[in-house]
Amino acid sequence: MARRRHLSRIAVMQALFEREKHERTEPQASLERNAEELGEVDTEFAAVLLKGVLSREGEVKAAVQEHAPQWPMERMDPISRCILLIGAYELLFANDAPPAVVMNEAIEIAKEYGTDEGGKFVNGVLNAIAHRK
Repeated sequence: MARRRHLSRIAVMQALFEREKHERTEPQASLERNAEELGEVDTEFAAVLLKGVLSREGEVKAAVQEHAPQWPMERMDPISRCILLIGAYELLFANDAPPAVVMNEAIEIAKEYGTDEGGKFVNGVLNAIAHRK
């Protein structure tokens, strides 16, 4: 199950990234294509996650920006930005994984797909969001 959810988060990250780079991209179609390429994706979880991120995008971006005030969204590494949207959404609005799991997943994906400093950056921002009062 954990591996399927990990791949699901990667598929969602890729769909969000593709949407950023190509405005006409339909996120759901991109998600389906990415899930097929990755295989073993929990498609139901991925679809709910993508829909949640997109429906709460303004709130999620505001939370990320609040906890990374020196880094405007457009200045962030695009992969880290997409990962942060997913992680922040899960921490703030989803209740199906403990915060430590959400943060570890995001950090691992950032290390695998992002810049050298991406994992540290994602860790710092998500940790601040998770511990906000």
